[in-house]
Amino acid sequence: MVFYFTSMVVEPPITLFMGIDKYENEDLIKWGWPEDVWFHVDKVSSAHVYLRLKPGDTLDDVNTQVIVDAAQLCKANSITGNKMNDVDVVYTMWSNLKKTQGMDVGQVGFYKQKEVRKIRIEKRSNEIVNRLNKTKEEKSPNFQELREERDRKERADKKQVLLQQKQLEKDEEEGRQKEKELKSYKSLFENTPMRSNYDDGNDSDDFM
Repeated sequence: MVFYFTSMVVEPPITLFMGIDKYENEDLIKWGWPEDVWFHVDKVSSAHVYLRLKPGDTLDDVNTQVIVDAAQLCKANSITGNKMNDVDVVYTMWSNLKKTQGMDVGQVGFYKQKEVRKIRIEKRSNEIVNRLNKTKEEKSPNFQELREERDRKERADKKQVLLQQKQLEKDEEEGRQKEKELKSYKSLFENTPMRSNYDDGNDSDDFM
């Protein structure tokens, strides 16, 4: 089971989602998307909250208020963190999550610590949490199928771009060849002397 929330602080709204328990979190870790941003309260247990970027977007493109919404959701769903003030919430791209043998279910590390960012949450904002909870939906998606469908579409899109690029290169090459032939014909035409029926020295008016 996954909980979905809608952050309407931006237009169009952004969906935030989190697993119901550590086993759902494990599936989200395994079948996440390269466009996913992962949030977690630093150094204490909490929900794993995600948001999904548009293809091509980066962390720098995420609106600050959306980050606050995700961080508040993390804090509110942390038994320990919810009671604390001045809590740090870490966030990074899904691709930076590192899962190694021996880690507990739902536990992760990072490939590159420098790519992990933090936001300080001074205290719980009931206004934000209540606003998000009003949009809460429960779903049971098949993470593997969704990821595989996403990858198939990406491969198809890349193939289409490659075909278009090859056609463009072909058209450009044909254009260069035509221009080369035209220049060659023009050069031949300019270098060939014009002749008339007077050029052979026969100026007779007699006709046979």
